[in-house]
Amino acid sequence: MNLIISTIKELINRDLSKLHDEISNYKPDDAIWKLDGEITNTAGNLCLHICGNLQHYIGAVLGHTNYLRNRDAEFNTKGLSQQLLLNEIGKTKESVLNTLEKLDHTILDQLYPEDVYNRPMTTGYFLIHLAGHLNYHLGQINYHRRLVAKS
Repeated sequence: MNLIISTIKELINRDLSKLHDEISNYKPDDAIWKLDGEITNTAGNLCLHICGNLQHYIGAVLGHTNYLRNRDAEFNTKGLSQQLLLNEIGKTKESVLNTLEKLDHTILDQLYPEDVYNRPMTTGYFLIHLAGHLNYHLGQINYHRRLVAKS
């Protein structure tokens, strides 16, 4: 396996495991859906967004899975159980890691097959972006969890 692909796979695996831990650590479970102060996204919605984002851009586009993304639902769904979110993280992990395992390294220098930001970018660039995007929202969830635990 190519060094860049294996590194991206390792980082995404690490951060999806951390996401699982963060969601598991919400007590009570419904605190996942709490808003506080100027925070406009709940941990539950950020979790759904991370999962939808990765399952679409890596699983569906690169791995040709049958995943159909509903981005609006990622931010508008409320009240799902903690277990359902954990299951979604598990499905995401399986889809993404299986796709990355099978990915031919020559795709890294090719244009990503979907227009995402109205500008061309290589698949390698976009995979690195996706790993960073996951980590960014993981930090938001960690902050949210600690914030709502105090209230």
